Amino acid sequence: MKTYCLIVMIAGILILNTIVIQAQTTEAKLDQVELMKQFLGSWKGKMGKDTIGIADYLPFGNGIEGTMQEFTEGILFDSGKQLWGYDKGFDKTVFAELWKSSQVIYIDVFWFKSRNKGEVVPLQDISNPDSAKLKWEFEFKSPDSLIQTMIKNNKVVQVLRFTREKK
Repeated sequence: MKTYCLIVMIAGILILNTIVIQAQTTEAKLDQVELMKQFLGSWKGKMGKDTIGIADYLPFGNGIEGTMQEFTEGILFDSGKQLWGYDKGFDKTVFAELWKSSQVIYIDVFWFKSRNKGEVVPLQDISNPDSAKLKWEFEFKSPDSLIQTMIKNNKVVQVLRFTREKK
């Protein structure tokens, strides 16, 4: 009887230790919809020599609708629209993007990896984002400062800095 009680007591201690260890290593799941709201508002950034980009993001359901414009020397030369929506199955946000100057629709997926950093990949690469030939990383440096890094074939090809515009 003493042996049986000792075995049960040891098993109970091992189970409790396992639960405590698992609880300490489990990270809280990021609320992708709530984090996505950081993009809301108007953003302005330099896209290249003499080129400025302005993006306006408004809430739409559990997503966002966006309007983008690009200006060279103050003259509008292209504009586009985006529609973002959270996909519960992926636990990621899917967005479609159309530009007036292009006949291509871009469909990408993005998610936050931490409260202020995330990644964007084309939809076709969602099953293996680490092998995507083209991807973007974004980071909110502050509530009004956003950096977007374009990575092509694992090499940084462009870094864009955006500032939230007060309207």
